[in-house]
Amino acid sequence: MNDRQLYLTYVGGPTLLLEWRGLRLLTDPTFDPAGSEYPTASYTLSKTQGPAVSPERLERVDAVLLSHDHHFDNLDAGGRAFLESAGAVLTTTTGATRLGGRARGLAPGDVAAIPGTAGSALHVTGTPARHGPAHADRGPVTGFVLAWDDEPNAGVYISGDTVWYEEIGGLAQRFAITAAVLFLGAAKVRAAGDWPLTLTAAEGVEAARTFAAATIVPVHYEGWGHFTESRADIDAAFRAAGLSHRLQWLEAGKRTALRSPPPGNPR
Repeated sequence: MNDRQLYLTYVGGPTLLLEWRGLRLLTDPTFDPAGSEYPTASYTLSKTQGPAVSPERLERVDAVLLSHDHHFDNLDAGGRAFLESAGAVLTTTTGATRLGGRARGLAPGDVAAIPGTAGSALHVTGTPARHGPAHADRGPVTGFVLAWDDEPNAGVYISGDTVWYEEIGGLAQRFAITAAVLFLGAAKVRAAGDWPLTLTAAEGVEAARTFAAATIVPVHYEGWGHFTESRADIDAAFRAAGLSHRLQWLEAGKRTALRSPPPGNPR
């Protein structure tokens, strides 16, 4: 048995449980039922799918990796309630101020160490993220890179809600990324015009080419009414680029081992 294997359980939307060397981490918790609606001054977000795993079934969560706290599709009412039971919450600096309690803000490049077993620690680094085009950024948001201090050549990138831009590509020079959890779906809301606020399928392909040794794990492409690209669009873009072998789709609610990228030319 490989005690360093990373296991993933897709809850739905942006919510993913990562189990890695004894630690349990959860991204952007969303637990409200399908049909929930969230009106704002200029648009209403609609949730179309409920969680595949209830918060009660998740058991212990050592840390929540929260890309941002101010949009319901990344932190809904059930997810906000769940924060009270998590060991720690890592998020943006402004989000940590709003949330208080055990929330800690990470600016890009900041590192939080989560103790593991046998003296090791998981380093969580805040990464650049931009929630839409520069002139219509819906941020602040953050992504994360996870890497153990005794295994730095196996980094996991979690994009959070971001579009692709130069600073994200630069992460490939700083970290050895072997898995990239990408928030896709090309989300759009009327207040931002016809600009995607999360990664498009084409940007997912660009990420795969940039993180050339990484398995690509799509999340946050379904479950909400404001996505404009589906799994079929993502599949088609990766197939056209000759990169279908790099994708690892997760079955909702099923604990799954992260697959290593296939041998040979990863591009």
